[in-house]
Amino acid sequence: MQHAITHGPSFAMLRVDLAAGETVVGEAGAMVARHEPVRMAVKLNASGQGGAWAFLKALLVALLRKLIGGETFFVNHFSAPTGGSVWLAPPLSGQVVHRRLAGELIVLSTGAYLAHAGNLELKLKFGGLRGLLAKEGAFFLAIQGHGDLWYSSYGGVETIDVNGSYLVDNGHLVGYEGDVTFTIRTAGGGLLGFAASGEGLVCEFTGRGKVHIQTRNLGSLVSWLSPMLPG
Repeated sequence: MQHAITHGPSFAMLRVDLAAGETVVGEAGAMVARHEPVRMAVKLNASGQGGAWAFLKALLVALLRKLIGGETFFVNHFSAPTGGSVWLAPPLSGQVVHRRLAGELIVLSTGAYLAHAGNLELKLKFGGLRGLLAKEGAFFLAIQGHGDLWYSSYGGVETIDVNGSYLVDNGHLVGYEGDVTFTIRTAGGGLLGFAASGEGLVCEFTGRGKVHIQTRNLGSLVSWLSPMLPG
């Protein structure tokens, strides 16, 4: 799908140029502008084809994605019968990354998903206690199929090729792919290192694949701002 990413990497915005009959799906609230011929349909954040039972299942999945997956309950489907463009932007200042998936699987952390087009399947992936300790939430978003994917970060994105072991400070993880798994451990330095280094817990990835990290940590921003807020 024709697109352009502008104003990056600090304040990136995505423009998708829709040909007649094409559709792009975006997170609710991500739209900045669109041409007048571009139509917008609001749908549940889940597949709901196949009757009343399928709709109820889609409703439950969308609710789970909202409550525990950090995604919006609804998504917006943009289409253009005669062609047109739509502009999308993430809520935080940072980079927008485009991936053309050809069947591979990528796992994104909470809030990283921005938009997609094509035959992509989005599923919740249970991260359990390790996901909570990593400050990524109990669930991740697993995306697989053939199509275009756009995801975002707080700050810039850097991709690391992992072959063995690799440590990521929790809160800096955007996503991962390939034959890698992660566990939670302390950053090192024993009890003093855990209490006084400011690093706390880290994600230790092992295996062979790619890990996507972001240059800024939203939790650190919240901690910095909290003492300045009234009350």
